[in-house]
Amino acid sequence: MSRLLIAAGNWKMHKTMEEASAYAEAFLPRMRMYRGLEIVVCPPFTALSVLQSAFRGTQVQLGAQNVHWEPQGAFTGEISVRMLQEFGCRYVIVGHSERRHIFRETSEEVGRKVKTLCVFGISPILCVGEKLEERDRGKTYEVVREQLQKGIAHLSPEEARNLVIAYEPVWAIGTGRAATPEDAEEVIRFIREELARAFNPHVAEYVRILYGGSVTPDNVFSFVVQKNIDGTLVGGASLDPSKFLSIVEETERAFIEKSKGA
Repeated sequence: MSRLLIAAGNWKMHKTMEEASAYAEAFLPRMRMYRGLEIVVCPPFTALSVLQSAFRGTQVQLGAQNVHWEPQGAFTGEISVRMLQEFGCRYVIVGHSERRHIFRETSEEVGRKVKTLCVFGISPILCVGEKLEERDRGKTYEVVREQLQKGIAHLSPEEARNLVIAYEPVWAIGTGRAATPEDAEEVIRFIREELARAFNPHVAEYVRILYGGSVTPDNVFSFVVQKNIDGTLVGGASLDPSKFLSIVEETERAFIEKSKGA
């Protein structure tokens, strides 16, 4: 099947409301209608309102970078899925390596967030990936399997169709050292096989799986043109509207190339 590709930008803890507005003013006039892909921007919570207005009626979807698994409650400093719905968020990143390793989020907690988002009709972008020492010890597949299994543990096959997965090898995030497209394709094919075992082959074929980790305008095509890679989750390069636009355009080029062999 031909899956709709995703070019997603994770701004992390960057850009004030004013800077987000300036980004939209620089980015949107240079856009055109793109074939075969969705554009997703995940800014800090403080910029969601500004970008909700700016992106309304465009091809850009709004996402958030985190969520709590409870719809409301005494959780100081957290944000709920119902709050994100008010901003029109279609996607939410969960299980990013910075949340796992800096803020000590467990795979079980990530799985609860995934379930809540699916119940409320928002697509989780579930991040999985190994650290350098795990890769060097040959534990890539063991780590990815554990994070994936616990992340999807509470989902029905119907809910899993709403899922997006991002394979982000931790050693490649923000380091300038990307995995090779062939290595990324191999791990992402493994993830798709695990989804087939957990649910069924139809769900596995439906779920979109992204690559993230030092993605640039120069290398994005080589990743997305791979059979099982359905787009990218981009960090640093998404902060520059010109670079992110180039990534969007290269993603469309990959979609056209993949469509030739469909």
